[in-house]
Amino acid sequence: MKLFKIRGGVHPEGRKRLSAHKEIEILPVPDLLHIPFRQHVGEPAEPVVQRGDRVLKGQVIAKAKGPVSAPVHAPTSGRVLAVGAFTAPHPSGLPARTIHILTDGKDEWGERMPVLDPDTASPAELAQRVADAGIVGMGGAAFPSSVKLNLGERYKLHTLVINGAECEPYLTCDDRVMRERPEQAIDGCRIMAKALGVEKVMIAIETNKPEAIETMTAAARNVAGMTVIGVPTRYPMGSEKHLVQTLTGKETPSGCLTADIGVVVHNVATACAVNEAVRRGKPLISRVVTISGGAIAKPRNIQVPIGVSIESVLEYCGGTTEKPARLMMGGPMMGQPVADPRSPMVKGCNGILALTLEETRQRPASACIRCGSCVQVCPCGLVPLDMAARIRNEEIDSAVEIGLTECLSCGSCNYVCPAHLPLVQYFNYGKGRIKAIAAEKRKQEETKRLAEARIVRLEEQMRAKKAMLAKRKAEAEARAKAKAEAEAAAAGNENAEAAPKSEAKPASNDNEKEEAQA
Repeated sequence: MKLFKIRGGVHPEGRKRLSAHKEIEILPVPDLLHIPFRQHVGEPAEPVVQRGDRVLKGQVIAKAKGPVSAPVHAPTSGRVLAVGAFTAPHPSGLPARTIHILTDGKDEWGERMPVLDPDTASPAELAQRVADAGIVGMGGAAFPSSVKLNLGERYKLHTLVINGAECEPYLTCDDRVMRERPEQAIDGCRIMAKALGVEKVMIAIETNKPEAIETMTAAARNVAGMTVIGVPTRYPMGSEKHLVQTLTGKETPSGCLTADIGVVVHNVATACAVNEAVRRGKPLISRVVTISGGAIAKPRNIQVPIGVSIESVLEYCGGTTEKPARLMMGGPMMGQPVADPRSPMVKGCNGILALTLEETRQRPASACIRCGSCVQVCPCGLVPLDMAARIRNEEIDSAVEIGLTECLSCGSCNYVCPAHLPLVQYFNYGKGRIKAIAAEKRKQEETKRLAEARIVRLEEQMRAKKAMLAKRKAEAEARAKAKAEAEAAAAGNENAEAAPKSEAKPASNDNEKEEAQA
């Protein structure tokens, strides 16, 4: 199959040999789990349990909130110890809403979702099952998978691309999943293809994973329309837009989704989770994670329950041989530093790295020498040094004009910069400022809307008050007029009764005179 070349990219040292040969191990369930409500893009889940409740494995403990959200399930049985704040798996280390479960060691399942037959189930039923299972993108993006599976309702789709590139250094969890669970992954791909209404499936795996390519090719051999493709080992090949461009030659327009050109991308680990949700009624309550880095005593791939602390996972791997210079969640290029090792594992975490000082490549920053290396490696064709300069001067709008919102924050520019400038940090700051400005603008617009609504409401109240006063005045005038008319009528009646009496008196006098004369 013909592949198309993409611009830019780098070849960082892979260091996958540390864990690639280690088979997936199952981490025993710990005594305590900390399960955050926000483990996905969109609105955080809302709790449906409270302190003291006993929960069973697979039970919904927090429901999805809104169209872009995902429910959270109990990874094992136990009792809810508390529902409150706990340190989040975020560089800030700030607390986030979390459910704390004291496990009982029984690992007792609750009522599972009914098994679906993907051959007879409708696309809508399959997408809904993925939503009910709380499945999100497991390559790191953590976007609710059911939302992407419903894109066939709005876009004319023709291809599903399965991302098995795993281009980040150190990470090998997807590689091990494809080598050890190929049938499960292939079946999940087939289920997602039906949900999307497409017949063509392309599974892309970097050529530095020959065993994975071999096992996945064998598993997909008898599946119509499914092809396993080896793609060049080049970072960031795992970026969905660049992966699609490599496979199809089509570039996704700025500000658009790959669905706009008929393609949807899902991760290979997500495909396995979809298989378990449909075939076994199992929600997403655990995942395979790579534990690696120069400071890790025993690098390996582990299936961990959601909510287990990072320090517990590190202890299972023999701890660290030295104090890590940097502890990271995810890969070294796009991962996030971990502020507190007590932070829990979440659905979107595909790796925990304990890096030595040498591995971090930390150097003091110096002045930009305008070498243009960052421009050459940028996969989006941007000018990182120019964007960084504008962001430093708080010229955010100007940075947006030259492509800030198109930046992947892939770190390729950081990797090659001879001045060791923290370019990605500038870009992330700029993107944060864009969100903050947009939030402030929305707040101002909402305040303006509320103020205008209040003015309209007060005017309506004033009009209603005036109308009521006018009505009361009219009613009072009508009553006064009616009273006056009634009084006038009464006076007229009195006069009418009095008038005959006064006229009869003279007649009686005349009669008296006549009688006297007689």
